[in-house]
Amino acid sequence: MASLKDMRVRIASTKATQKITKAMQMVAASKLRRAQTAAEAARPYATKMEAVIGNIAAAAAASPGAPALLAGTGKDQVHLLLVCTGERGLCGAFNSAIVRLARERALVLMNEGKEVKFFCVGRKGYEQLRRTFEKQIVEHVDLRSVRQLAFVNAEDIAKKLLARFQAGEFDVCTLFYSSFKSVIAQVPTAQQVIPLEVGEGNGSATSYEYEPEEDEILPRLLPRNLAVQIFRALLENNASFYGAQMSAMDNATRNAGEMIRKQTLVYNRTRQAMITKELIEIISGAEAV
Repeated sequence: MASLKDMRVRIASTKATQKITKAMQMVAASKLRRAQTAAEAARPYATKMEAVIGNIAAAAAASPGAPALLAGTGKDQVHLLLVCTGERGLCGAFNSAIVRLARERALVLMNEGKEVKFFCVGRKGYEQLRRTFEKQIVEHVDLRSVRQLAFVNAEDIAKKLLARFQAGEFDVCTLFYSSFKSVIAQVPTAQQVIPLEVGEGNGSATSYEYEPEEDEILPRLLPRNLAVQIFRALLENNASFYGAQMSAMDNATRNAGEMIRKQTLVYNRTRQAMITKELIEIISGAEAV
């Protein structure tokens, strides 16, 4: 049985841990408000961008001169999985849920005889995927030095993707990230970004006239849309990370409180037993005299 000194040290250590997790929970809650606001502000623009391009692409997709970002390479052999995760841990299953979705997609594609490559954004996803797919990771972008996400960060990633696509390194690119719903709900999401998927009915409800023509405007809009979708994914991830961290640290704080209660109960019982034993020995000694 542990001594009273060891028990006191254990209780003090648990209390110190509880203070840390409580502080991290408060920091995450503070940062979550800004991250959630940024993510929600980006959604209408990204959604409208998809709708506009979908409207234009619906008419231009079948034309012989359609851009490769829309029409594709004509093949479906090499898939690039753009996996966006966090730079830090202590956030529950946030990172592993995104990686799990990407890993499942990779295994399905490989079983179909496809070639799979990974483009990792974020340290945690890179570390997890490297254990299984190290030779298939073609690039890793580290955003630890970025204090506040900006559109330029998404543009840099988009430019690297476009360079690889134009070099013929892959045929299809799918973006993986976590869509923010609430503090307790972050949904791992897969979105094909190259070639752009044009849903049925896009452009059929309303007819627009564009100037310049579709074949002129699409080559400019498609790279922009790619950066916009990546930027939305990064912002959604950022909000999801802080939501998951806030929830995880709240659970850790509660668990620490429960451990302190149990440890204190054991400590008090042990201390009381030792005091009782000493009293019995004193009384027995007095009676013997």
